[in-house]
Amino acid sequence: MVIIMMNTISTSGKRFIDEFGRERIFNGINVCDKGVYEPEQDTRTYGHEWEKELITTFYNSGFNLIRLGFNWDIIEPQPGEYNGEYIEFLRGILDRCEKAGIYVYLDMHQDLYSGFGNGNGDGAPKWATLTDKYTYKRAKFVWAEGYFWGRAVHRAFDNFWDNKQVRGKGLQDYYADMWKYVVNQLGEHPAVIGYDLMNEPFPGKSGGKVFRILIRGLVTTTLFDKTISKKELLSCVFNKEKSLQIANQYTAKHLRKVTSKADAIMKKFDIERYSPFIDKTSAAVREEDKDGVIFIENSYYSNLGIPCHAREVTVDGKRDESFAYAPHAYDLVADTLSYKYAGTERIESIMKEQKRMQERLLVPVVFGEWGGFQPDSEWYYHCHHIQSLFDKWHWSNTYWAYFDGLFDSPIMTEVLCRPYPRAVSGEIVDYRHDRQADTFELTYRQSREFEAPTEIFAHKPVKSVEVDGEYEIKPLDGCDGSVVIIKTGTGTHSVKIKFCNE
Repeated sequence: MVIIMMNTISTSGKRFIDEFGRERIFNGINVCDKGVYEPEQDTRTYGHEWEKELITTFYNSGFNLIRLGFNWDIIEPQPGEYNGEYIEFLRGILDRCEKAGIYVYLDMHQDLYSGFGNGNGDGAPKWATLTDKYTYKRAKFVWAEGYFWGRAVHRAFDNFWDNKQVRGKGLQDYYADMWKYVVNQLGEHPAVIGYDLMNEPFPGKSGGKVFRILIRGLVTTTLFDKTISKKELLSCVFNKEKSLQIANQYTAKHLRKVTSKADAIMKKFDIERYSPFIDKTSAAVREEDKDGVIFIENSYYSNLGIPCHAREVTVDGKRDESFAYAPHAYDLVADTLSYKYAGTERIESIMKEQKRMQERLLVPVVFGEWGGFQPDSEWYYHCHHIQSLFDKWHWSNTYWAYFDGLFDSPIMTEVLCRPYPRAVSGEIVDYRHDRQADTFELTYRQSREFEAPTEIFAHKPVKSVEVDGEYEIKPLDGCDGSVVIIKTGTGTHSVKIKFCNE
């Protein structure tokens, strides 16, 4: 396999750029190693996600970024003792990504804080999971129950945010040092562009209060908001054929009316708990890597559109020069049979709130998680709408998530494998993929000569290219995709690619 030279990625305002000054767009995917729970040993086995994976297939399908997830549990199984063997496992993945030309940002993943055993949750090791007198109870209905009313989950998070000590050292201090170790070991790898410090941070006990506020708000809005048709709502409840459409009785305005009641609680968490944690952990990262991009997420509840009030990343009293926003968002009905009726208005309202966060911080965006799982294709329209917003706002993204059989599934050909401008010699004005017309269009401004060309991933055979410059089409091995290479001079340029319909 030919080794591809990786470019250095940094941030400039709301854009990602490389060392040539080209604007970069990333079309990526999550590959998250949460481990497989072994109940008899009460342990987890890691490394299974990559056994059957071919990195070149990612690249040929148009992915140029992986959000590589793993847990604190596997990195630091005992206080201050790090798992060098797993680091080498990760290094092997990074080596393969480098050879294929795929960038990686490292994600310290957690769900329900963890350390609880019996297969629920992932994230922290047992020694760092302080639940005091509370015991975790296995979920009965949905995996996230622990967030809603699990006192053990709440107490574990509260103790983490309080930096409670284990063996004379605070939990957050362990966490920051753990990240420092990871960056020391892997930060100089050419494939690594940055670090996602914590997946979907949760506020703890106050998060349980938020859930109760949301439920009360939903009931009150349903009963007293005159814009909700009670007749139509009841018809959905008692009509089996319409029951899956019940969520569509609630518009984006209804959703925001409900979630706004929890704004103050989440603002307090973001400012008083989350931002100081980000600054502490970022300072540890910066001891080992001065330039890698630090990705900050929104909290778990901001996935529903509650505004995120996290501050800019600050290290040594100054705004960090290389950080980005990595929000997540899912519609209310994600991962349910109702997803075929997912609300484009609702998801867009959530993403607009995240757009406001970007404008406040003036940083680039990698949309860290979006999508869902359903065996049919009736929800693909929802994905297409999300992707149109990525294009409109020039956002990069990583889809949730890779699974065995992904490349043979319809979602690859109908949703994920699509054209985009992965490197642009100048500043993007706009770009658009028209699925019906089978075309891709890009406009960009070029203020100077560039040593490197514009590169557009083409997901299927190219019929024609219209551009006021030189171009060539470089096919990708073993697939219908190619890369359209374009060389232009100063000025504003428009590119239109037409694809073969077959």
